[in-house]
Amino acid sequence: MTNMTQHLSEQEIIRREKLTELTNMGIDAYPAALYPVNTTSVYIKENYKGEENKADFADVCIAGRIMSVRDMGKANFAVLQDSVGKIQFYIKQDDICTGEDKSLYQTVWKKLVDIGDIVGVKGYVFTTKTGETSIHVKEFSILTKSLRPLPIVKEKDGEAFDEVTDPEFRYRQRYADLIVNPGVKETFIKRTKMVNAIREFLNERGALEVDTPVLQSIPGGAAARPFITHHNALDVPMYMRIANELYLKRLIVGGFEWVYEFSRNFRNEGMDRTHNPEFTVLEFYVAYKDYEWMMDTTEQMLEKAAIATNGTTKVMVGDPSAPLRTIDFKAPYKRITMYDAIKENTGFDISEMDEAGIRNVCRELNIHADEKWGKGKLIDEIFGSKCEANYIQPTFITDYPVEMSPLTKKHRSKPGLVERFELMCNGKEIANAYSELNDPIEQRERFEEQTKLMERGDDEAMFIDHDFLRALEYGMPPTSGIGFGIDRIAMLLTNQHSIQDVLFFPMMRPEKTEE
Repeated sequence: MTNMTQHLSEQEIIRREKLTELTNMGIDAYPAALYPVNTTSVYIKENYKGEENKADFADVCIAGRIMSVRDMGKANFAVLQDSVGKIQFYIKQDDICTGEDKSLYQTVWKKLVDIGDIVGVKGYVFTTKTGETSIHVKEFSILTKSLRPLPIVKEKDGEAFDEVTDPEFRYRQRYADLIVNPGVKETFIKRTKMVNAIREFLNERGALEVDTPVLQSIPGGAAARPFITHHNALDVPMYMRIANELYLKRLIVGGFEWVYEFSRNFRNEGMDRTHNPEFTVLEFYVAYKDYEWMMDTTEQMLEKAAIATNGTTKVMVGDPSAPLRTIDFKAPYKRITMYDAIKENTGFDISEMDEAGIRNVCRELNIHADEKWGKGKLIDEIFGSKCEANYIQPTFITDYPVEMSPLTKKHRSKPGLVERFELMCNGKEIANAYSELNDPIEQRERFEEQTKLMERGDDEAMFIDHDFLRALEYGMPPTSGIGFGIDRIAMLLTNQHSIQDVLFFPMMRPEKTEE
């Protein structure tokens, strides 16, 4: 046995032997020539009307992957899956073979073609005795030989009842997951519709889509642990961006009034069903607006995104073990302050408490309170532990303590608070917004407070970005900004229970390999 085949399964070895036999017959199993596809499975099934329009379907050409075969001797029925669906085809020896040579059917089709192979068929559409729209094949071509067998999925009456559900397989081999699991592709199509609707909403209102650096010398714009890398030519450490906020604000300083970016961000933190180290955020910043305007705009945008994704503002969500519940993205949404939310859910009014008092509340509520944490982190922990999960319908949590928001403008009428909101939905944050801090002196002081937290051991505290402070000194107009967790919104609008189900290729532990 060669080194190439020593770890192959029996089926994989057999398929390679079939490939060799095809090659020996002069058949290229990976042809480079254009294949003239002129229709799709869905178009045929939706538009073929039998005798009424059979002339329009007398010469169809379609390509896709073989998903099943029913052997009937000199004729077979098979199911072909293309990019949009499945359709049955009928292939008969006398139709694809001419003269005495029957090898195309008897050898190639019957012996050397496997489930999973990609083929092209040409023929005409007809209706079987059982009423199924099918293609009667007149020409047949191998377009790609599959060397690895697909997992078997059992179906009955068009419904899968033995889907491949192993997460290790599904997330690591997404390409195979998309082939064998009905509905997976639809989730990602809906995600794209959602993103397109958001982009359209912003563009219609005059926002400008921009790009900002992924590699940054300062990991600014959020409280998070960064990934660290190294720039060899400059011989300096670099960071994968944790947020694009500070760069977008630089553009507001430069004179743009509304900018946005769908940003791939990276945070060197844990993984669970709502967190992936690499994720997508939409941030946008608008000059001469405040957080009240931003709440109104957010409601309108998410309402449009829900309709574009599902045809309605209402979506059904629920874990497999829990009953489904309806979430309605139709505006307006409930609004409640951070302190009122904590009081509503715990009975404690912490609005006048200092750090020591809040630590006592944590103890009474059995909430972990690390000695390295300051007042803001303690409040955040109380809200996360006791409040967040209770907000199922879209709800704006507003007016945060200043200690929790080092980049936010102080509240115009409430001392000790800032003009900030987070949008909660189905028990999770999906957006975070401010009336942005544009006072460079105060911003420097806030950064310095973060430095003190870093010295206490908080590895999520913010670095001081001196260039950003320099930009603010030129003057940034009153601005409102927001960040949306695109993956979490996609989870809601497609009723997926894990962030891994809305990411094509989620982060996985290194795969174990055979020695």
